Amino acid sequence: MPLDEAALAAGCGGRLETATQLCVSEIERVTDALMRGERVTIGCTQEAPTFEDAAEDAGLEEPALAFVNIREAAGWSREAKEAGPKMAALLAAASVPVSPVQLVAMESEGVILILGRDETAIEAGRRLADHLDVTVMLERPGEIAPPRRADFPVVKGRVRKAAGHLGAFALEIDDYATAAPSSRAALRFGEGRDGARSECDIVLDLRGERPLFPADDLRPGYLRADPRDPAGVERAIYEARDLVGTFDKPKYVAFDPGLCAHSRSKIVGCTRCLDLCPTGAIAPAGDHVAIDPHVCAGCGQCAAACPTGAASYAMPNVETLGARLRTMLRAYAQAGGRDAVLLFHDGEHGEPMIDALARFGDGLPARAIPVQVNEVTQIGPEIFAAAFAYGAAGARVLVREKPKHEIVGLERTLATVETILVALGFGEAPVGIVSTDDPDALGAAMREACAARAGRAAAVPASFLAVPKKRAMLELAFRELHRVAPAPVPVVALERGAPFGGIVVDVAGCTLCLACVSACPADALSDNPDRPTVRFTESNCVQCGLCAATCPEKVISLEPRLDFAAWAEPKRLIKEEEPYPCVSCGKPFGTRATIERVMAKLSGTHWMFSGPDGERRSRVLQMCEDCRVETVVNDSFDPHEIERMKPRTTDDYLRERKSETEH
Repeated sequence: MPLDEAALAAGCGGRLETATQLCVSEIERVTDALMRGERVTIGCTQEAPTFEDAAEDAGLEEPALAFVNIREAAGWSREAKEAGPKMAALLAAASVPVSPVQLVAMESEGVILILGRDETAIEAGRRLADHLDVTVMLERPGEIAPPRRADFPVVKGRVRKAAGHLGAFALEIDDYATAAPSSRAALRFGEGRDGARSECDIVLDLRGERPLFPADDLRPGYLRADPRDPAGVERAIYEARDLVGTFDKPKYVAFDPGLCAHSRSKIVGCTRCLDLCPTGAIAPAGDHVAIDPHVCAGCGQCAAACPTGAASYAMPNVETLGARLRTMLRAYAQAGGRDAVLLFHDGEHGEPMIDALARFGDGLPARAIPVQVNEVTQIGPEIFAAAFAYGAAGARVLVREKPKHEIVGLERTLATVETILVALGFGEAPVGIVSTDDPDALGAAMREACAARAGRAAAVPASFLAVPKKRAMLELAFRELHRVAPAPVPVVALERGAPFGGIVVDVAGCTLCLACVSACPADALSDNPDRPTVRFTESNCVQCGLCAATCPEKVISLEPRLDFAAWAEPKRLIKEEEPYPCVSCGKPFGTRATIERVMAKLSGTHWMFSGPDGERRSRVLQMCEDCRVETVVNDSFDPHEIERMKPRTTDDYLRERKSETEH
């Protein structure tokens, strides 16, 4: 493949070296550089094991060594001669350090529950009995011959509820009964009982019915096969045999419950993550949600949709991915590239597609830069906004023609981002999804995207540094996007569910009770300790709806939008009133309008504040909470000492009517 050394040197920074047999006769050049403490990026992934072994042989435990594929991604292409800036961008991005990912451990002692209906489950138990601690449970069993040897228990039952993961499954079972040892021609079971409980490390489901868990293929330790598919059953048995020991998995999502906007005071607000999670790893837990890292499969839709940043993706985190995009697009521009179209893809589906397109087709266009992430559904609006602010002309996301699980979260994110980009003058179809399993179709889609997005990049790209907090990155990226936009507008109207917006308050109906301030999880609403006041900071609003749901007067409504002018303003005053001073100590304790309204409603009309002593009693309404208690105690104030008017009953009415008739 051709190498444009001038473009590579201009874009990569550092020191550029080329070789012809770096992985063989020239490998000492790599180990020598590592021994000197230099950070080395190698433009080859095929021979990565060779270089890693050489570093290990040299006694380097954690070498500063990175790899990037510039051959299939850029060099093997019909446009290879123009791909120098893209190679520079890929090499530069690979040099960005990646933060280590936290792991969670799952312990399995090999206790397996095999669910089935016929001899298939018993045969699976027989084959696993030498490797695992087996129990077979049959659901509505027919005439099944009993095993000749009782190598494992055989019971009957029906799973009512299932929870857990590898090493920690818990199942509630109805119609549970053990098999009679005296079973002759067929297994016979005792009388079934409900409410039995089973705990195990592994579940092998051979019932051929609905799975016990959502997105069952992503649940660690839960294996499922149709009993009518012998090959599938064999694969499940083979996999089950190896599920003994300690297994580590990444903690895909970092979660800060203090930022969660799920609920306050049992009033539900944001449910975005709950609505999107395919595995059931997220559940309400009081004022916030809880994410089970053992069940989480890492799709990242919760993190992409989370408006507060309580949930943020960790592979990589938002700061690392933002820094990678910044470095990539700066290097691309410095090497002479223009109008880059980013192609976000995963490793399982996207990388083989790009490889096949390079080996057997025309390869990716020179302006199409692939960006590999763990899951494409992890990408939030802050990343797309940052990409365009840094100078990208377009972005596409590669998914399977038939995704394994719903990508509705990604579709919503792209819809919101597209609305904003179009409004800011970036042209039509700035972002989109390429849904295909055909490498040639991928190539055609990217050529079309590159042609359509020519000349659409920001004239003077931004250069801001990515920040570690997701919400802060969201605000920063959109502010910078607006600053460099071709045709900036002050306000962009958005659809419901957007992560930012404003509120509309019927000021006349607001009593300044400040319930909304107490409920707001993002500090978008605030008060003033010295005066009855409600202020609003629009850049903090996450559109969770807790303020509207909490407001007792129901005078608040949400308005999803991106108001750049409001983001630039200080706290906006919604309502302020004169405080009412306590008639005893002078301390302000409420609004004058509220106290006067209460006085007008109760004084002289309510039985507790009427009569000869009504004025003295009404005075208590004008006191703060401290003076009110003091007055009640010191003056022996009994609010119930006045005889209350008795209610008029039906008997009273009939008695009065009879008396009137007699007279």
